[in-house]
Amino acid sequence: MLNRFNYLLVFVFIWEASSFVSFAQTKPNIVIIYTDDLGFGDISANGAKKIKTPNIDRLAKEGLRFTNAYATAATCTPSRFSLLTGKYAWRKSGTNVAPGDAALIIPTNEETMPLMLQKAGYQTGVVGKWHLGLGPAGGPDWNADIKPGPLEIGFNYSFIMPATGDRVPCVYLENHRIVDLDPSDPIRVSYKEKIGNEPTGKENPELLKMNYSHGHDATIINGVSRIGWMSGGKKARWIDEDMADVFTNRALTFVEKNAKNPFFLYFATHDIHVPRVPHSRFVGKSGMGARGDAILQLDWSVGEILKTLDRLKITDETLIIFTSDNGAVVDDGYEDEAVEKLNGHTPSGILRGGKYSAFEGGTKVPMLVRWPSRVKTGSVSNALFSQIDFYASLAALTGRTTVAPDSFNSLNTLLGGKENREFIIQQAVNSRLGIIQGDWKYIPAGPGAAINKQVNIELGNDLKPQLYNLKKDASEKNNVAEQNPDIVNKLMKKLAEVRGE
Repeated sequence: MLNRFNYLLVFVFIWEASSFVSFAQTKPNIVIIYTDDLGFGDISANGAKKIKTPNIDRLAKEGLRFTNAYATAATCTPSRFSLLTGKYAWRKSGTNVAPGDAALIIPTNEETMPLMLQKAGYQTGVVGKWHLGLGPAGGPDWNADIKPGPLEIGFNYSFIMPATGDRVPCVYLENHRIVDLDPSDPIRVSYKEKIGNEPTGKENPELLKMNYSHGHDATIINGVSRIGWMSGGKKARWIDEDMADVFTNRALTFVEKNAKNPFFLYFATHDIHVPRVPHSRFVGKSGMGARGDAILQLDWSVGEILKTLDRLKITDETLIIFTSDNGAVVDDGYEDEAVEKLNGHTPSGILRGGKYSAFEGGTKVPMLVRWPSRVKTGSVSNALFSQIDFYASLAALTGRTTVAPDSFNSLNTLLGGKENREFIIQQAVNSRLGIIQGDWKYIPAGPGAAINKQVNIELGNDLKPQLYNLKKDASEKNNVAEQNPDIVNKLMKKLAEVRGE
């Protein structure tokens, strides 16, 4: 016969089990706001003093702020690939920064995070920057149905730019077609040689409204020269100043249309990537030039999402994750006064390096999580978290199983609980991998320039192994590899294990 204590244990077990089932069946709406090139120190919630981001800060005040969250890579394409597939990008060739005419790099015969959520009963949408390739091998036919693409990897709806704001073609793509494309003015794109007779930044600098500093000297679109050459499609070309409005309004429309059913929105903003050409509402408002103004524009976009959730009365049942694809860069190819007008602002905070780098500034990014019914208001987590774990964590949240090879169920950490992940893998622009385990970070020895002189960022390359105690030395100033050979050896073996060597 069960005694009273045993009855109590059985009751608690049944209650916890039923709570978990109810939790998994709740299916909150999920919004991932994935910003571009936003540094750890670029938001006031993380200590920025020279600029204020009240809407982003609202997420921190009403939810959870992470201090040790990481993108998987220090550049955009591999981070986005890992986010959607749960697989480290360095495991697949062709996942470095993609040209604007690349074929789709995500396999269509494997489950992805949006496909997993689609199977869980979600309406899934992507709005904003894509940069994961489109079309079959050889690249897309811009004047026909463009597929495979987002719809073929699990999204019900797609409104995207094909690559980045500084790459051609400078058009929007809705589902399978270029928006407002005139069949009598077909688009041609090349990344190998000039096509057509459109003016270029290199040949016609007098036509530019913003000069390029390096690399962006090809076809001029809307007074800005880009990477790559383009002809045709004049009616379909975007206006940079309107881009944040266009993307934000499409995101809001998706939310409104699906407010009565579980939805997943991957809102990948263009801000604050170059070219930074914010709307006139924000020009000059930050006192920090175009980059600062673009941060204010990004904050506005976040605010519009929050206001819409409030208006539709679905705030409590919506999980919002706000983060960035990689760390900060100031001069990334245009003379937009971002360097001259920093005014003491430190985009990476106390971190060393930035975008492209193996140092912390490359992949340690802002991350905020709000879900009023589950996440404690105004909380802070120092736990390690990797974006590659979004896939498995959201699968656990929605009661799905996953086959994502590198994604780990860190749902407990994501919602403010204890740390689940043992280590973090970081990928720099040169595909050099680093590893963080506990307080220690290891970067293997290897050749390469110490500094990317074009963007003035330390890359973390060294002919000697590097070891940093991040608890004592968050700025990675003191390489203590020689003093700790046992730790170096341990992390070197762990990294080799993850790589499958």
